[in-house]
Amino acid sequence: MQNREVLLGVSGGIAAYKAADLASKLVQAGASVSVVLTHSAEQFIGRTTFEALTGRPVNQSLFEPQEHYLGEHIGLARRADLMVVAPATANYLAQVAHGHSDSLLTTLALTTTCPILLAPAMNTEMWNKPSVQRNLATLREDGFHFVDPGSGWLSCGQVGAGRMAEPPEIVERVAELLATT
Repeated sequence: MQNREVLLGVSGGIAAYKAADLASKLVQAGASVSVVLTHSAEQFIGRTTFEALTGRPVNQSLFEPQEHYLGEHIGLARRADLMVVAPATANYLAQVAHGHSDSLLTTLALTTTCPILLAPAMNTEMWNKPSVQRNLATLREDGFHFVDPGSGWLSCGQVGAGRMAEPPEIVERVAELLATT
């Protein structure tokens, strides 16, 4: 992963806390990591955590360019070797599957040309809904890559499918994808 640019998107679910560990592990593996945090994700974990772990500012707005005069959806997209969204919530998956772009993170899914790896995380009932499964099938058909969730203890107090893959498993998949680009 040395000298590779990884764009880490964090959408708003309780599994966002695992994204901090993922960012740290990617940096330790030699990747340069830029984080895009949705406003919902910021309800679960703060910008300062990711800025400390990556040494870079967190990106959040389509309308306040930090780096590219046309906006971060252009600058970050052009620089990225790989985009990872962890956690990828049911809401995020639905928006991207249907081409919606109302945030920096959803817009990046439409503007990047690099591979995109999604690590879904949600409640078991949500994961099992036919609409969510249709969105996953659409995204797979569109060429998105996945690290499927596991089963286990969920923050809602139940045990079942929907638990975001652990950061080492995601890092392994990132390395595999970067080796092919």
